[in-house]
Amino acid sequence: MTDETDPRPGERFLDLVEVMDRLRSPGGCPWDARQTHDSLVEYLIEEAYETVEAIEESDRELLREELGDLLLQVVFHSRIAQEDLDDPWTIDDVADGIITKLIRRHPHVFGDVDAETAAQVEANWHAIKAEEKGRESVTDGIPSALPALVHAGKVLSRSKNLEALPELPAATTATRAMAGVTDDQAFGDLLLALVSEGRARGLDAETAVRLASRRRIAVIRDAEGLS
Repeated sequence: MTDETDPRPGERFLDLVEVMDRLRSPGGCPWDARQTHDSLVEYLIEEAYETVEAIEESDRELLREELGDLLLQVVFHSRIAQEDLDDPWTIDDVADGIITKLIRRHPHVFGDVDAETAAQVEANWHAIKAEEKGRESVTDGIPSALPALVHAGKVLSRSKNLEALPELPAATTATRAMAGVTDDQAFGDLLLALVSEGRARGLDAETAVRLASRRRIAVIRDAEGLS
């Protein structure tokens, strides 16, 4: 049981908002004051990748630090948006938006929808999201700027439950190549070897996977009757 004298979870977050307000206000930090959404993009991407690296290295102390750096980016962008003269919004609007979204997309928790498995929850999530966004294809909304492998994973994941979807063109070849591959290390070694072999033949893996994903999206849309 939590003692009434214990700080409420999130109180230090409010302190972070106050610190950012001080940095952006007159008399604060000149560097922070001149930043824009555009100028912070590189830092947002960098902090996201550093957070991923901390997770992959199972470094919990570093992960705590990197999550703080990532959180700073959210607070920073929200503070900049608050200063917009035409359409200002605040960190509270950001929080309100995600709270509303989480409640709406978890009807099995906050409503009367049944979803007993993770697969059912995921299917409900995508269905609700598609309705909210007015999307037609399951692949709509996948950011094209994602790294090629991440983008490919999203395309495959979103389309895994579609009926009458043709098999991947090189599925048989991939099955043979994966014989004996039972863990991430072996899978990574295989992918690295493919990249190396491609480079030797003048092929770029990033471009090849990205183009293959685009072709797969066309196949998916055709299966959905959207082509």
